[in-house]
Amino acid sequence: MSRFEIISESAWYEAIKMAEGVTLIHEPWIKPFFRCNMWHVQGRDRDLLFDTGLGHFSLRQTIENLSGREPVCVASHTHFDHIGCHHEFTHRCVHAAEAEILAAPHNRLTLADRYANDDMFDAIPQGWNAQAYAIQPAPAQTLLQNGDIIDLGDRAFEVIHTPGHSPGGIALWEAKTGILLSGDIIYDGPLIDDTYHADLIDYETSLKSLEALPASVIHGGHFPSFGPTRLRQLIREYIAGRHAPGCHLAK
Repeated sequence: MSRFEIISESAWYEAIKMAEGVTLIHEPWIKPFFRCNMWHVQGRDRDLLFDTGLGHFSLRQTIENLSGREPVCVASHTHFDHIGCHHEFTHRCVHAAEAEILAAPHNRLTLADRYANDDMFDAIPQGWNAQAYAIQPAPAQTLLQNGDIIDLGDRAFEVIHTPGHSPGGIALWEAKTGILLSGDIIYDGPLIDDTYHADLIDYETSLKSLEALPASVIHGGHFPSFGPTRLRQLIREYIAGRHAPGCHLAK
């Protein structure tokens, strides 16, 4: 571990304002492939927090610095890099298909046994021990379904069920602004469709449903945000790759 710089809690998170009321929070010392994008949206009556990262350091103070109030905390899905700090927040939401994992997030179920190791980092968080890493249970208060609305007062996000990467994956769609918080079903990087509970047919169906949206900007679960032209390109390239002759994904 001597080859790594050691990073303290105070330097671990970075918050970047992306648009009015929309802030990206990430952990810049984690390599991009493993680095979760957490999305904070400030509304008139309440705030939204979409995903909570690795969980090694507390996220709560970073969120309080943004608005000073407790957000509605939503899981895009229950892989370890997206739910690490869910236990810190009172009002937790997850799709019903993954509620049991959020309540009992064993490392095998969250993929921590596969990916949560020293190789994730460009710099190590102080106190990190891969062998001891575990996510704390965070039972949900609200079980989400396709079509549910998360109402922030002056903003409203529709839940879109996007199975494929995992059975309870969701995206959040704000029709008024064209903002799509896509989670891990689509982002501008290598898509993961070989997890123990992934489904390739569901993956393609979910992508086609997102392609039809009049999105203006897509804020993914990893990597930089992008626009509608890139969304269509990513989706069509993925589907074409699945059906290419000889491709291991072809069915």
